[in-house]
Amino acid sequence: LFPYFWADLRYLLKVLTYGLRVEMYRLRGRVVTVLDKFVKLAEKQPHKPFLIYEGTVHTYRDVDRRSNRIAQVFLQHEALKKGDTVALLMGNEPDFIHVWFGLAKLGCVVAFLNFNVRFRSLLHCVSCCEPKILVVGADLLGTLEEILPKLQKDVSVWIMAKESTFPSVHTLLDKIEVASEDPVPVNRCSANNLKSAVLYIFTSGTTGLPKAAVISHFQILKGAAGLWAFGATSEDIIYITLPLYHSAASLLGIGGCIELGATCVLKKKFSASQFWSDCRRYNVTVIQYIGELCRYLCNQPVKEGEKNHKVRLAVGNGVRNDVWREFLDRFGAVKICEFYGATEGNICFMNHTGKIGSVGRTNFFYKLFFPFDLIKYDFQKDEPIRNKHGWCEKVKKGEAGLLISKVNAKNPFFGYAGNKRHTEKKLLCEVFKKGDLYFNTGDLMVQDHDNFLYFWDRIGDTFRWKGENVATTEVSDVIVMLDFIQEANVYGVSVPGHEGKAGMASLILKHNASLDLEQIYKQVVTYLPSYACPLFLRVQEQMEMTGTFKQQKFQLVDEGFNPSTITDPLYFLDNSKKAYVLLTKELHEIILSGKMKL
Repeated sequence: LFPYFWADLRYLLKVLTYGLRVEMYRLRGRVVTVLDKFVKLAEKQPHKPFLIYEGTVHTYRDVDRRSNRIAQVFLQHEALKKGDTVALLMGNEPDFIHVWFGLAKLGCVVAFLNFNVRFRSLLHCVSCCEPKILVVGADLLGTLEEILPKLQKDVSVWIMAKESTFPSVHTLLDKIEVASEDPVPVNRCSANNLKSAVLYIFTSGTTGLPKAAVISHFQILKGAAGLWAFGATSEDIIYITLPLYHSAASLLGIGGCIELGATCVLKKKFSASQFWSDCRRYNVTVIQYIGELCRYLCNQPVKEGEKNHKVRLAVGNGVRNDVWREFLDRFGAVKICEFYGATEGNICFMNHTGKIGSVGRTNFFYKLFFPFDLIKYDFQKDEPIRNKHGWCEKVKKGEAGLLISKVNAKNPFFGYAGNKRHTEKKLLCEVFKKGDLYFNTGDLMVQDHDNFLYFWDRIGDTFRWKGENVATTEVSDVIVMLDFIQEANVYGVSVPGHEGKAGMASLILKHNASLDLEQIYKQVVTYLPSYACPLFLRVQEQMEMTGTFKQQKFQLVDEGFNPSTITDPLYFLDNSKKAYVLLTKELHEIILSGKMKL
């Protein structure tokens, strides 16, 4: 009658154990953060490798001491107060972690900037978190050059180099070399409250430009417990190829390593061809993934001895059923640990049973501690359905519904930095009764009769491509800057054999204007991250609108990019030609067959 009883009980006990541990710290008046745990580990196991990067080993003591040096540099050269914000624009490298930890030791809030984001969007990200300092990696000086003339004058810029060609830009590497390794005063980093902000991690959310999700000590502790909850131990070696500006890599990966006292192998950038050889070389036992990553690995040519590795756990989200099965068949008995959780959200699901396709499961006890519901949603009006009394209605099992999570003292929603309006837009009031408050995840989910949960789709103006959220309004804003475009309606379309949705833009030209594909290509690659550039264009005579005068996306998504059924001109972004080309029936067939690299 209860086939998952023992698995559910084990998982629930783990969750409760961790929750009680955090609660005990609070009751004793001791706020223990992930950084505190790291400093203790540096004393307890100083010679154990914490980071391995490009073959170089950085022990717990090494990382602790270098982060102390960075803290000392900023203590001497900048008038940083506890609680000030510092923005970090760096790729995956040990100094990302050194700078993060060094600033955290000064009690600063660190804002992780997405290095794929360009120009206007990047300036917006910097301004909305109001940093005192911007720290830029040596390999991102080209990006800095783009934004420097328009950057607020009160932002002090530091680069990870010994010399600078930019006027009034400070260098960090030369100062680190001569700085003291002594720890900064403990009162600088000591946290008084687990709910105080410690990081800003950018998420595109459901509308517009990227938003800075406020991450508290409490959320970092929860994220750091993920690997432990899935069964990882201090003996594990974790391989991180995802970008550190993402919560998956920074909170679950680096935070998870600290929670376990384990070792992390950090990769500059994911490489499908080097993935398994790296795993063998470093004796990796736990890997992190997003759905796309697993597909890229499965798309690699088959080699001998692919099951010859020590990987036992793969933790992540977004892997499709067919890819999940192929991954297991091809690469051996790896336990896929799928989970669900939004960066800024207050709800998380973990698939602790290994059920293929599911993001997790729920039961009566789980809902007691983490109350959530799936409610009916109107796809045409793009809003939750309310009955004649004004209340939302729950969906039946097996039906897709909007996932909402109750906001209360135990499950708070911390919102976004510098934008009260965006914070309020993510909340639903008066859902089932007067005075209740729920976080709107923007995700549609299905709960089956065995209480397993499955991700169905995203609502609103966001879709996911190459493991990144793409805000449609940001893309359309960039396209309509062109003087021959009247209107741009951006949406995501499904492409067989690919995770997420590829970007497509429906365009209306200005009166008597002609389409300039070269200009469109130049515009999108200059101002948008590569994953946000629309793969398909559709030129229409007239834009369809909804009853509430919003752009109609529903029908366009349904019609897709098939030139056999669509009479409007269609174009495809051919990266090999660095241009938009006419989408013919033959080209459409090549894309569907998987022969064209997207």
